[in-house]
Amino acid sequence: MESVTVDALRRWLAEGKPVTVLDIRTQEDREEWSIPGSMHVNAYDALKEGRPDVLSGVPKPAAGPIVTVCNRGKVSEIAAKQLRARGIDATSLAGGMRAWSLAWNIAEVKIRSAGTQVIQVRRTGKGCLSYVAGSADSAVVIDASLDPSVYISIAEARGWHIDSVFDTHVHADHLSRARVLAEQTEATLFLPAQQRVKFGFQALTDGSAIKFGSSSVSALRTPGHTAESICYLLDESCVMTGDTLFLAAVGRPDLHAHPEEARERARLLYKSLTRLRSLPSHLLVLPGHASEPVRFDGVPLAASIGEVFNRLSSWFNSEDEFAARLLSRLPPTPPNYIQIVDLNERGVFPGGDVIELEAGANRCAIS
Repeated sequence: MESVTVDALRRWLAEGKPVTVLDIRTQEDREEWSIPGSMHVNAYDALKEGRPDVLSGVPKPAAGPIVTVCNRGKVSEIAAKQLRARGIDATSLAGGMRAWSLAWNIAEVKIRSAGTQVIQVRRTGKGCLSYVAGSADSAVVIDASLDPSVYISIAEARGWHIDSVFDTHVHADHLSRARVLAEQTEATLFLPAQQRVKFGFQALTDGSAIKFGSSSVSALRTPGHTAESICYLLDESCVMTGDTLFLAAVGRPDLHAHPEEARERARLLYKSLTRLRSLPSHLLVLPGHASEPVRFDGVPLAASIGEVFNRLSSWFNSEDEFAARLLSRLPPTPPNYIQIVDLNERGVFPGGDVIELEAGANRCAIS
């Protein structure tokens, strides 16, 4: 093979097959995002210049092929050709890291709720985390960021039908697939009560509870990251926190907001986090994003509320100090976020290739 698809490489990694991923991009590009467990040789410029010896130090793997990776899958073809000339089984990742944006893997989250399973769906190339929870023959999906077929296949493999689809807020870093998933599965679409979106949905307010199987999802209003943000409490066992709270960071308050609104949101976020901090310490926090590429290890990204707030204890000396600290650490704005927000508010999922629109790692956390 001269090239391998993202889905094929994703399956190899998920199944633990022997494969060596060789990232030949610049160090700067690699620092933005990378494939978990990949090797790195800063060879991009030299390969473009036609140097034939730039990969001479790359050893032949004991088993399995080498998959070369660049940004768009062109220079990596040159790298794979050079390796094949040395007798090494090598192939290029078609579409490169740009296409890898849609790669994903899963992990089962062990929760206290008997008879209920939670699957964490990790869009490793983007850092988005979504959830499929199932009880009896019913399932719910929270913060869908991948093609609906992914969630449908996960549910069907476990004998579940998706009855409800939720978003924690109007997303700015990726296109929500919630509306499309709800339409394809004839599920009810639940969103936080707000006036932003222009399509039909069932509005959730603080304390709203939705049953599925023998379980239920309850809404906790947590404004701050956005004005409408909601977290979802599942059976007093775990809480899906969206972009309000991460495992060692908190959400940013400034997206789609003018400076005064960002300051007000920072204060709202302090109050929301204080509310989450008061929940039972054993509850698992299941965030909406990861800050690093998610490994194909089946280990869920989760921690108890007690653990998370121990890590963040220095943030909560006072509301004023929290707001000042938060606003002084704002990361770069996600690319194309204005267009993404507009599409998510209108409920429009553009046809064709959306990879360029969603390019880049997520930038919703502040630590």
